[in-house]
Formats: sequence, C-alpha cells, structure tokens
Amino acid sequence: MVQLIAGNKGKGKTKYLLDKVNDEVKTASGNITYLDKSAKHMFELNNKVRLINVSDYFITSSDEFLGFICGIISQDHDLQQMYFDSFLKIACLEGKDITETVTKLEKIGDAFGVDFIVSISLDENELPADMKSKVTISL
Repeated sequence: MVQLIAGNKGKGKTKYLLDKVNDEVKTASGNITYLDKSAKHMFELNNKVRLINVSDYFITSSDEFLGFICGIISQDHDLQQMYFDSFLKIACLEGKDITETVTKLEKIGDAFGVDFIVSISLDENELPADMKSKVTISL
C-alpha cells in the first residue's frame, strides 16, 4: 500500500510524517524505516525507527531509488513500513511524472508486505488523476 501526504513546501508535511511514524512505532509488530534527504530529523525520531539518509548513497534516478528500496527490503524480512520524506527529491522525480514509480512501489509493497507512507511536495490538484486516490492527507 502507498499512502501520499500531499502539500506544497512549508505546509507541515514533515511534522505530520514525524508524528505519524513516532505514533506507529509504539504499536508496530515489525520494523520501520524512515528515508530522508538528510539526517536533520534524527533526534526527532523514536530510536526504534531506522533513519536512512538517501543522499549518502549516490542515487541519480528513480530506477536506482527503486533498486535501493528493494535492497533495503531484501535485508530486513521484518520490515513493516517505510516512510519517505521529500519523496520527489530522494526518488529523483522533481519535475517528473510520479505515476510509474508510485505504481512500482505499490507492486513492491504488495509483494513483500511493506506499507509506504510518502510525503510529496505537490498540491493534491497537481497530482496525476490516478494518484489522487492514494492521498490520505492533503495539507
């Protein structure tokens, strides 16, 4: 499952995402991973959440990003949820159509039982029509 948290820059998506992950970790039966473009929010996350600074891994395309996600999943069979902050940046999708990447994430999530909660710096009305059904929060 892919859930989108949509809203332009500065609307509070990161704060919402951090609150959500810190609430979820209290009741989660599996592992949770938080991917971001920096380690800036390290001290705001519960210490049970694994923070990955994606910029440390030289990812230059959305295909490389998807391969990176599959690599993380292959190494953690107890992975339950992955949170993506600054999705357009970490997935190399700024100014590009997100449909194909989100569709592949959905397939990966279904195949391995991982939920993806994605913060995206676009208003809901800027998203492709088939992505609007995945929006859980629009800020």
